[in-house]
Amino acid sequence: MSVRFAAFTLPLLALAACTAGSPPPAPAGQAGHSPAAQAAFAEDLSQRTFRYFWETTDTRRCLAPDRWPSNPFSSIAATGFALTAYGIGAERGYVSRAEAAARTRDCLDFYWNAPQGPAVSGTAGHKGFFYHFLNNEDGTRRGRTELSTVDTALLLGGVLFAQSYFDRDDAVEAEIRALAEKIYRRVDWTFVQRENSTIPSANGGSGKAIVMGWYPERGEGGDFGTHDWVGYNEAMLVYVLAAGSPTHPVGKDAWDTGWAAHLEEDWGDYYGYEHLQFEPLFGHQYSHVWIDFRGIRDDFMRAKGIDYFENSRRATLSQRAYGADNPNDWTGYSADIWGWTASDGPTGAASGREVNGRPREFMGYSARGVSAERVVDDGTIVPTAAGGSIPFAPEVTIPALMNMRAAYGEALYTRYGFKDAFNPSYTFTDAGSDTGTVDPERGWIAGDHLGIDQGPILAMLENHRSGLVWRTMRKNPHVRRGLERLGFAGGWLDEGE
Repeated sequence: MSVRFAAFTLPLLALAACTAGSPPPAPAGQAGHSPAAQAAFAEDLSQRTFRYFWETTDTRRCLAPDRWPSNPFSSIAATGFALTAYGIGAERGYVSRAEAAARTRDCLDFYWNAPQGPAVSGTAGHKGFFYHFLNNEDGTRRGRTELSTVDTALLLGGVLFAQSYFDRDDAVEAEIRALAEKIYRRVDWTFVQRENSTIPSANGGSGKAIVMGWYPERGEGGDFGTHDWVGYNEAMLVYVLAAGSPTHPVGKDAWDTGWAAHLEEDWGDYYGYEHLQFEPLFGHQYSHVWIDFRGIRDDFMRAKGIDYFENSRRATLSQRAYGADNPNDWTGYSADIWGWTASDGPTGAASGREVNGRPREFMGYSARGVSAERVVDDGTIVPTAAGGSIPFAPEVTIPALMNMRAAYGEALYTRYGFKDAFNPSYTFTDAGSDTGTVDPERGWIAGDHLGIDQGPILAMLENHRSGLVWRTMRKNPHVRRGLERLGFAGGWLDEGE
């Protein structure tokens, strides 16, 4: 498993996993939400979440906020989602295509010309990669954040989507395509392989695995952290883009000895759904935002008889089953309101207090989630867990979001769609919270929206409604090349789309 969230793991609590076997049938949709009501909600949510990226992303430097309204710095991953949002907005008519193209062109121009180099400060990236967080003032490295491989990949997802979406014979759109190509070609994926580090891997990666990050201040020439992208996690997109590079590609051995090396260890059963385990749902969502995994398989999934889309569907349904069972007796959990992934939380100010007769621990920002391997759960429910899984199981995800809106109204559902998270169990007004508001009846509600949680809601909702992002990315030669080099075949890859 990825260690991206290991520091936040809580003790394993009561777990109620069903026996292995064929997965249970998908549950029926929730009563009370007609198709017309669901369609109206989907359009309203789409418009609001698009508005988040269009109205809060700095147009001068294309710095999408990591969070809003606090806006302490920009996230390059959020910017990748913003670039994707612009095309969705144009397609939906929220803005004109010309407006979206101009905004996109200016964004790509900034990232192509932003300073690169090995200096500790004053640059936005190095070797084509970008730092995880950038300063709002000038778009350079924020503090001591890492040169991030996965966040660069999420940015590139938006870059390559823009390259394939803006395909008209138009000067601005031609410039978008050229800038996107230059940004992608500049990335040196071989630089971030473990073999280039003096530090051995701490989580089972080999010399060919791709590392999570690089830090310029760690010794002469800088150095990498201790962890690689190994085992089932959100980094499929990293390896696909690394393998697809026309200039600095990694070989299939990076995939085989890195991300895919320990997949069998991650395979398990949870609430009757056999699938690759990863607690927070973002690990089952991020790569799927830009890549249509329906019907295409690598060696591992061919042996299992499913694809990664089906795997994410099972993960989503197993989370809902956990919510319905509620083995740890948190307030507000049900088959109607559920979902766990990385999010803000009420912090530990009231840790040790009792909820439903049990002493509890509460967290701040953490990668919450549930699986057969561990449970990381402090009573906080995260809308993007359901929102980013809409295409996998629309019959339960859309009603869950509608139920959240109905239960919490404008306190949770604002001009920009859903706030990041809420915790019905955290009603301790005397303890308070520096990350949101606390109500003695409804509990804690986050103060911010998070860009990396907003993005999957908008993009995956659009993939469910029209398939726009998937259909667009199937045309991108770099994505196709990367998938084929890693051994994916079948479905649309064989159809020559």
